[in-house]
Amino acid sequence: MIKKLALTSLTALSLLLVTAQAEGMKCAAGKCGAGMMQKAKMGKKMHKHRMNSPFLIKHGLPHFTKMLMKNWDDPKLALTAEQKDKLLVIRKETMGGVMKLKPEVMALRKEIIQASKDGTKAAELKAKVEKLASLEAEATMVQLNCIDNSKAILTKAQYDYLMQMRKAHMMGKMKKMQQMMKCAAGKCGGK
Repeated sequence: MIKKLALTSLTALSLLLVTAQAEGMKCAAGKCGAGMMQKAKMGKKMHKHRMNSPFLIKHGLPHFTKMLMKNWDDPKLALTAEQKDKLLVIRKETMGGVMKLKPEVMALRKEIIQASKDGTKAAELKAKVEKLASLEAEATMVQLNCIDNSKAILTKAQYDYLMQMRKAHMMGKMKKMQQMMKCAAGKCGGK
C-alpha cells in the first residue's frame, strides 16, 4: 500500500515537473504570451515593494504626499499657494520620519530572515521581531499622521477628488492584474 502510494505520488510529481518544464521551454521560445511573463515580473515587483516597505500596514493606506505631488498643479484639485506651502511642510516631515526609520527596519528584517535561515530558534528571535513590529508601527503612525494633517488642509471637495482618483487608479491596477492572470491561464489569445 505504501509502495503504491509512493509510486503514485512520484508519478504525479514527475508529470508536474514535465509540464512545468515544457511550459518553461514554451516561454523561452516566446510562445507563452506576454501575459505570463508580465505576471511573473509583476509578482516579483510587488513582492520587492512589500519587502521594501517600512510600514506595518503594507498596502491599503493612501500615500497622501505622493498623490498630492502627482496632482500638484491639477486644475480640478485647485490647491492654493497657502495649501501647497502647508502640504510641503507635511511632506518634508513625513518623508523625514519614514526615511529615518526605513534603514533600521530593513536591516532588522534582513537580520531576522538570515538568522531564521541559519537555524536560530523562534524564541531567540522574539525580541528582534517585537522591535521590528515597533519600528513598523512607528512608521505607520507617521503615515497616518500625514493623512490626518493633509486632510485638515484640504477642503472636502479636494479630498473627495483625490479619493476618486485613487479609487480609479486602484481599479485600473486590478483590471490590469486580472488581464495578466487571464493571459497566464492562456485565455487571452496568446500564441
